[in-house]
Amino acid sequence: MAVDLRRTRSLMAAAAVLAAAALSACGGADADQAAAPAPSSAAAPTSAATPTSAVPPIKGKLRGYGTVRQLSEAADLVARGEVEAAGFRVDEVLRAATGSTVRAGARITLASLPSGVPDSAHMSTLEAGQVVVLYLAKDPTAPTFRTLSGDFGVFDVSGAGAEAVAVTRSQAMAVSGLLTEDPAASGHGFRTTLGQLRAVAAQVR
Repeated sequence: MAVDLRRTRSLMAAAAVLAAAALSACGGADADQAAAPAPSSAAAPTSAATPTSAVPPIKGKLRGYGTVRQLSEAADLVARGEVEAAGFRVDEVLRAATGSTVRAGARITLASLPSGVPDSAHMSTLEAGQVVVLYLAKDPTAPTFRTLSGDFGVFDVSGAGAEAVAVTRSQAMAVSGLLTEDPAASGHGFRTTLGQLRAVAAQVR
């Protein structure tokens, strides 16, 4: 059988061209990979950019308090006295933060909650003649005080002496115990005595 040498040479030449093209393509891919810059450390995700489980505080919301002790620890001033038209007359200081100059007989100015706090719409108003124990935070930029988380820091007092009854101003925004929380009492207000408020405040120094 006769072999067509011209056709054989043509097929061999075509195969050589295809092989050369394939090698060139492989070399080009390697070259592109070698030339591509490695990802820099700035572009790589870092642990700092990774979301954490910490939840940022919600601006404009009030902190809740579960116990009288928590209120006492957080307050700059815990005082019993009478609300006046121009402020608050301090009849007794149950606890004062270090450096406080407020003493029995002093009159202090009470400020309302910051504007824009949604919970402020549900707060009661302190009116002249009311006898209360207030858990207060001092304004760092002005000579005024405000109750801790609005109604959380207000106890209405009736009676006299250590057995005078102290009741949270609000049922919903109220502690549920003296030293430990009582889930069963949550949302129902809290009732205690002035003597017990004094005792808890005395434990916090």
